Amino acid sequence: MNDLGWIDAVVAGVRPQVMGALLRYFRDLDTAEEAFQEACLRALRTWPQNGPPRDAAAWLILVGRNAAMDDVRKRARHTELPDEAELSDLGDAEASLADRLDGEHYRDDILRLLFICCHPELPATQQIALALRIVCGLSVGQIARAFLVSEAAMEQRITRAKAKIGNAKVAFETPGAAERAERLAAVAAMLYLIFNEGYSTNLAEAEARAPLAEEAIRLVRLLLRLFPTEPEIMGLTALMLLQQSRAAARFDGDGNVILLEDQDRNLWSTSDIAEGLALIDKAMRHRRPGPYQIQAAIAALHARAECAENTDWPQIDLLYANLERLQPSPVVTLNRAVAVSKVKGPQAALDMIEPLGARLQGYFYFHGVKGALLQRLDRNDEAREAFRRAIALAHTPAEAAHIRQHLDRLSS
Repeated sequence: MNDLGWIDAVVAGVRPQVMGALLRYFRDLDTAEEAFQEACLRALRTWPQNGPPRDAAAWLILVGRNAAMDDVRKRARHTELPDEAELSDLGDAEASLADRLDGEHYRDDILRLLFICCHPELPATQQIALALRIVCGLSVGQIARAFLVSEAAMEQRITRAKAKIGNAKVAFETPGAAERAERLAAVAAMLYLIFNEGYSTNLAEAEARAPLAEEAIRLVRLLLRLFPTEPEIMGLTALMLLQQSRAAARFDGDGNVILLEDQDRNLWSTSDIAEGLALIDKAMRHRRPGPYQIQAAIAALHARAECAENTDWPQIDLLYANLERLQPSPVVTLNRAVAVSKVKGPQAALDMIEPLGARLQGYFYFHGVKGALLQRLDRNDEAREAFRRAIALAHTPAEAAHIRQHLDRLSS
């Protein structure tokens, strides 16, 4: 991380709170974004000399709001904002705003922002893409990778979403109970994508991207407080916690990926596991299973196994079969094939994924799994070809390095 990297980390961590408040002030997505960017530029100019303020969110909200209001004043030929030195010493104004941020008036800013991004006027893909851009500040390229589309296509998608919200004259207020329930599924899906963007990273980026996963967990806990009896939200919260519990064990000292079965389970977070297990057990008692609950139940079986050899793979296979019925997807089938390989052997798993080839030709994990199965069957030439294809599709150096380890073992 460079000398200013700490500012990037602080800004990324408070972005949702700041954007939520600025949107409430200005009721316009573009104005809120511009105000936030101006506040960030001023932070880059002043924080290195003065250090971070007592409350970074309050500072950015106040500076962003004043900068945007100053722009309005300039257009109206009113007075300009005070000079930089005066603005940088916010004093009691910052403390007052921080006090209000802790109050009820500000508490729902983030969820208000999420629900606006998930407005029913927008298709689901636009809802999630817009929220990832506005709420979390992910780049268009990062969002495009999550959706497996080009950057140009994603840029158009986000632009159309903003325009549709503006043209629809969306009410920038917290939706009522009925509207919140209607949009809950889209908000939950978006939060899980935010979590994955923070969790699915390499070691070099882990420090900078980890706040996204932590922010997603914080937001889903907030969502659970709004919907305390909704089992799918319990399941989603449990799923995030159980996955996050393994964060410290996912890479070795050289930044190489450590597979789940090879991880040091002593490094797993026992507090995250305990909370996640309690939540999934509570969700299952409602007897209304959904995709998040099933995925959390799979993660729970891994968490409960004291060692990889004790993993209940037959039960995981059954859970993935249920998930296939609820949420048919070639990626779900690919994941199930890993469990099938543990229960019925690599040939049964290979037979299962072969029909997926046409749809998953551009998917890194498909070729990695295929290569591993072929390797177990001693079909080494075919395994090498699959591994080489996986390396070509790797998004991170860590992914490519992991596949190269398989190639090295084949060569030796």
